Amino acid sequence: MAVLQVNPTRMELSRLKKRLTTSMRGHKLLKDKRDDLMKKFLELIRENMELRTRLEEKMAQVYAGFVAAGAAMDDAILQEALMLPQRQVYASARTKNVMSVSVPDFEFTDTSDEKRDIYPYGFAFTSGELDASVDALQEVLPLMLQLAQAEKTVQLLAEEIEKTRRRVNALEYVQIPTLQETIKSITMKLDENERGNLARLMKIKDMMIARQRQAQE
Repeated sequence: MAVLQVNPTRMELSRLKKRLTTSMRGHKLLKDKRDDLMKKFLELIRENMELRTRLEEKMAQVYAGFVAAGAAMDDAILQEALMLPQRQVYASARTKNVMSVSVPDFEFTDTSDEKRDIYPYGFAFTSGELDASVDALQEVLPLMLQLAQAEKTVQLLAEEIEKTRRRVNALEYVQIPTLQETIKSITMKLDENERGNLARLMKIKDMMIARQRQAQE
């Protein structure tokens, strides 16, 4: 493991120990964040799959109804019946915070809440299959918006998980071991210097005692 090129002083040792403490605390926080992100990510994956299944089932119902209506009605009458929509819908996009990640928040609004307003035609010359298709179609757009929101949220969370994972690995396998090795190296050098100083002091003391004895003799 690499060792940082720093002066082996007690001041530098103290600074590196504080940096190591901060790095270990940051490592724990990032691991907790990564685990929470993964938990939320898996929840959204399940939600995404459920929404996609519901949407595919609803779209299959819509298509089947239109096919049946096309078989039971004249093509010109079918096109005329659907030519002028009865209602207008609006979609607005905002953002919200999910686990410190800004994700889209789509909202669906309708010009009317009355179910009878969804049919842009009279019932005299149309089939019941067409009514069922139009009725199912009104649920498609909200599901599509929910699915788009869920898929984009999953994508953004996946990117954040990957960034957090790289930071955790950088701290765990590079920065923290490097700091630990550097602290160990400085500590050994300081201990060695201290032992050398102590040996010199003991030698000086022995020399002074020897001189005192010579002076007394």
